[in-house]
Amino acid sequence: MITHRAGIVADAAIEILAERGMRGLTHRAVDEAAGLPQGSTSNHARTRSALLELTLNRLAEREAAVFSAFAPGVSVSPADLAGLLAQAVHHALSAGRSATVARYELALEAIRRPELRAVYDEIGRGFREPAIALMAAAGSPDPVRHGHRLVAFAEGLLFYAVVGAGETPSPAELRAAFADFIAGCLR
Repeated sequence: MITHRAGIVADAAIEILAERGMRGLTHRAVDEAAGLPQGSTSNHARTRSALLELTLNRLAEREAAVFSAFAPGVSVSPADLAGLLAQAVHHALSAGRSATVARYELALEAIRRPELRAVYDEIGRGFREPAIALMAAAGSPDPVRHGHRLVAFAEGLLFYAVVGAGETPSPAELRAAFADFIAGCLR
């Protein structure tokens, strides 16, 4: 769990990554964006690697709240699951767009930084495991495979809309897309 002050630093870093990209992320820029005295970011993340890791952990913390609506082991209808996923993806493309863009910046950076890759991979397990559990709860005959594909499908929808390759889908369009995906898995 990230402390309140570290959360302020990480939230400012998320906004900077979304607005300026990886090159714009500096300790000084985070201090300014957060409205903190100079040097405050360094108190929470001494190095650039530490700042990236703090930011990635904050993103994971914020995004994990989406899955808190479903308790592990509880049955969920395919329609309810499609609705949950549509809501989560729509949020990531609207109110959470900055976080989505920042996450993609960090994902690309993780390709070049093994220490960040390890954090990114560990956090990724925190999303794949709930997806597997949700697919099992919806009645999937192969929840591991379908859970992994669900994550890939959701990421594809997000990336396609964020990079401007397509229009941002409406909640109804997302619900229909996830309903179709889930129905295909349950056949």
